[in-house]
Amino acid sequence: MTAHTIRCYRCGASLAALTLPFSRLDECPSCSAHIHVCRMCEFFDAAVPKKCREDDAEEVTEKERANFCDWFKPAPDSFDPVRADKAAKAQTALAALFGDGDEQPSGDDEQLRRAEDLFR
Repeated sequence: MTAHTIRCYRCGASLAALTLPFSRLDECPSCSAHIHVCRMCEFFDAAVPKKCREDDAEEVTEKERANFCDWFKPAPDSFDPVRADKAAKAQTALAALFGDGDEQPSGDDEQLRRAEDLFR
């Protein structure tokens, strides 16, 4: 297996620019996600306890954070476009719900503006 066949689990970008074995702090050149993470490993399986098929591996609670697992083997099929699409839709919905923070209260929101002024 070469880095040319491996894609980032988060964005699907090629990791051909990186060399194998990945270091613990390697990041995706496209989205800056850490690469040495459970979600990027061939032993990762959300359907099993601890989400890892390697019985001897120590449990890692944060599956998308860099870790020191000695059993880590990068999986070429770790990118899931359906999961990525769901995450993008969730981010869009969140932005639509809360806005981007640049909006000013309208005339109808005078009470809201006065309440916010109390905390400034």
